[in-house]
Amino acid sequence: MAMGRKTNLKLPPEVNRILYVKNLPYKITAEEMYDIFGKYGAIRQIRVGNTAETKGTAFVVYEDIFDAKNACDHLSGFNVCNRYLVVLYYQPHKAYKKMDLQKKTEELDKLKTQHGLSTPDIKK
Repeated sequence: MAMGRKTNLKLPPEVNRILYVKNLPYKITAEEMYDIFGKYGAIRQIRVGNTAETKGTAFVVYEDIFDAKNACDHLSGFNVCNRYLVVLYYQPHKAYKKMDLQKKTEELDKLKTQHGLSTPDIKK
């Protein structure tokens, strides 16, 4: 690859080598994922969700950030088995923020129960 021309490009801060893919067909195989995403560059790893919560999702890790950007640009909205892919850049700080909120909510509920507090129902 011509690395000289790529080094001058400025990428947005959210762009990274890891793509988070949603709306995948449940029956998709790793080989099919490599066929689809491998066209855009060398792939380091693909992790396809296999639990009830993660089915239909995958993480695709590219060797090069520019390959990941190219794949994200071209594959978002791509039709696979009558499903349109949602391809996003993985943003770990958002994932952790969501987990922290769930953990804090659970702790708050536990404290309310422990101290016999309840919140009144708000009627609309």
